[in-house]
Amino acid sequence: MNVILKDFLEECESLQLLRIIVNTGVAVLEVKGRIEKLFYAELPKGRYANMHTDGFEFHLNMDGIFKVKFETGEAKRGNFSTYAVRLLNDQDTPEMSLFLQWGKPGEYAEGQVEAWESLKQKYGEEFAVIAEVVAPV
Repeated sequence: MNVILKDFLEECESLQLLRIIVNTGVAVLEVKGRIEKLFYAELPKGRYANMHTDGFEFHLNMDGIFKVKFETGEAKRGNFSTYAVRLLNDQDTPEMSLFLQWGKPGEYAEGQVEAWESLKQKYGEEFAVIAEVVAPV
């Protein structure tokens, strides 16, 4: 079963405040924000999920995402668990990571971890996705 990436991304709004990370191998960009008010465009170079906020914009070519993976880990600083959603390319390399963002280290917002666990239970630890054809904006 393939999941439509657009549908999954919209469900990520339930995760509340995230640390959104893109690592090109040369540069790492991290921003704090929520996945919300997504809009979509089909362009010659791909189908895009887009978001504009006061602090940042993102444009994700959904055609380059083939899998989504849920991961837990240990914080590099502090003794607490981290929760991530990885958007993987066709080489199983993360193109974008969505980490639950805490207030104080290890203190997640009420319902935040439960929302992550709920999505993981619904979709499984790792699943294939497809880009949906959308009308041009």
